[in-house]
Amino acid sequence: MASVVSNNKPRKKKAKHSVSLSELKTLGHQLLSSRAHINNLPLLLSFVSPTSPPPYALESLLSLQSFFTPLLPSLPPSSSSKASSASPGDDPDFIYLTWLRSKFDLFVYSLIDLAVSPDSDETLKEIVLDTIMEFVKVGNNGRFHSAIYHKFLHSIVHSTTSIYFLIDLLASKYFQYIDVRYFSYISVEKLTRTLESKNISDNTKVNADSNNESHSRTSLEVFIHNVHYILSHIPHLKGSDENSVYEMWSRSGSDSKEVSGNSKAKDKQPQTEKQDNNVLSAAKISKKMGLKFTKAWISFLRLPLPLDVYKEVLVSLHQAVIPYLNNPIMLCDFLTRSYDIGGVVSVMALSSLFILMTQYGLEYPNFYEKLYALLVPSTFMAKHRAKFFQLLDSCLKSPLLPAYLAAAFAKKLSRLSLSVPPSGALVIVALIHNLLRRHPSINCLVHREDGAETAKDNSNAEKVDSGTGSDMSSRKPGMDQFNNEESNPIKSNAMRSSLWEVDTLRHHYCPPVSRFILSLENDLTVRAKTTEITVEDFSSGSYATIFGDEIRRRVKQVPVAFHKVAPTSLFSESDFAGWTFKYDETKEKNETTNISDEHGHSSAKLQVESS
Repeated sequence: MASVVSNNKPRKKKAKHSVSLSELKTLGHQLLSSRAHINNLPLLLSFVSPTSPPPYALESLLSLQSFFTPLLPSLPPSSSSKASSASPGDDPDFIYLTWLRSKFDLFVYSLIDLAVSPDSDETLKEIVLDTIMEFVKVGNNGRFHSAIYHKFLHSIVHSTTSIYFLIDLLASKYFQYIDVRYFSYISVEKLTRTLESKNISDNTKVNADSNNESHSRTSLEVFIHNVHYILSHIPHLKGSDENSVYEMWSRSGSDSKEVSGNSKAKDKQPQTEKQDNNVLSAAKISKKMGLKFTKAWISFLRLPLPLDVYKEVLVSLHQAVIPYLNNPIMLCDFLTRSYDIGGVVSVMALSSLFILMTQYGLEYPNFYEKLYALLVPSTFMAKHRAKFFQLLDSCLKSPLLPAYLAAAFAKKLSRLSLSVPPSGALVIVALIHNLLRRHPSINCLVHREDGAETAKDNSNAEKVDSGTGSDMSSRKPGMDQFNNEESNPIKSNAMRSSLWEVDTLRHHYCPPVSRFILSLENDLTVRAKTTEITVEDFSSGSYATIFGDEIRRRVKQVPVAFHKVAPTSLFSESDFAGWTFKYDETKEKNETTNISDEHGHSSAKLQVESS
């Protein structure tokens, strides 16, 4: 076979320069009409290439597809096995079919190259995709040809050029079929496991060439981007009940052994038993799909994800992945690792980790300590701050939360209100309001004068802050006992402090903040007279939303550009105690008379001297 290919190479180059489009059509018609023109096959194959003009490639593609489609059931399984080719002896029909199989494999590889090539136009790519998927449908005696599909996905994810258009086509036209989704998960798992093992072996070797290392890192990132794009576009199963009907691309679910798990003995069963098995096949398909979905995502999350892919995965993990996993607890290592990173990544991992803790029984002892460390000014300007504030309010909702922990969060938020934007101050007031209402034991923080600590507070503080009591006792009265730099909420001494920062918000330069702070003046211990504030109403706030609310707000008294009553002083006496700024007329008269007397005396003295 090698000699046949080598003899055709010069002919290919000559043909590309000499054959016209009409002659190419004639070659295709001759190939389809008679077996005597089988030598036209290699010539037509030479035009299925990214370097060929699109009309030539399209005409050759259509002719070859029409030629190979009826012959696929009679072709041998593979042309790579030499033993199988030698077993039938010198049978000319078998040799001919084996040669056709090799040409078909070459045709499939040419189609895949044409599909992923950046030189191919979009219309040609769509036709090539339909041809490949048609071979996937009929190339394995009517069953799904997973080998061709795996080669196709392998070329897609390893392509260094943009293949998003091709994946969008695949998703819009073929991901609706359950078997295409099923084998997509299988191929993704194989590809990611292969790359993971290769990445581990590469890390064990010392590579002195920095260019090769940077090139491999870039290709790895492109591979991860492509795999994530495929996984994010595969739709999920809408239901797994007995009435669910799944549409197959290759055959019905009862004939597909790999997806439905039915055996060949099923054909010998009575018709009623076949119907019962068809009813159960929906549940079996759903179970197998969940298993392949789990394996594909877990193997993908083991890869060294780039930062942008990492963030995209964390954003959609709690909605697009966790509900469909067979065992969501398998994500605990990935999520706890992400939560320990800190910064924006920890904020984005909080949603999924909270679901695992509340719905699947995950135990994470350092959860509140890590959550406390996320309360920094940059969090109030992050992109996903709205979801974080809602989860923060949910995490602090439990009545079993210790008093020192609730006090630490309330005090930390109170201190942050002095340095965050006005929208952040509104969220902080809402969170503190809910904390004081849920935990009456920390209402002592609202008003505490110097030396007003009760014996109970002292005893609780000594139990919590053992080893730091000598330092606290040496502090002067009037100083805040809260340690804002402490990352451990237990050691922050919040129970010895007060929420004095909230009182400063009464004079905030932003009117909505100063008005909203009045909600804390109610007696929050009386739960019947108060209600919790919905944090979601304030979590998405910004300067634009505050300005818009103020513009739409109807005011009873409009500020004017003149004084209704003439002012008597520049400042009021309450602003500067002990100072007065009133205008004293008698004092000014005395000063003017003194100045005139001095002026008259000096003029008289000049007259005496002159005389």
